[in-house]
Amino acid sequence: MFQYLLYAYAVISLIAFFLYWRDKRKAKKHRWRTPEAVLLGFGFFGGSVGALLGMNVFRHKTKHWYFWAVNVLGLAWQVALAVWLFQSGI
Repeated sequence: MFQYLLYAYAVISLIAFFLYWRDKRKAKKHRWRTPEAVLLGFGFFGGSVGALLGMNVFRHKTKHWYFWAVNVLGLAWQVALAVWLFQSGI
């Protein structure tokens, strides 16, 4: 179960990273953007590593405190769940 959780985190993080890249690209071209709720949702629900990397690599949404808060809180609960599953042997 622990390995599947890590795989899920990796896949969701890759999607989140791609979403931040795409949203930054669209912002530069003044095109239709990805809703903030989607970016925040992917970061909080499994993709915080990809979201935080996307924020830093593309310098996107870094001035919005709530993006930092949601992604760091997401990272905290994701790490806590992984540690709990690893320790419980599930």
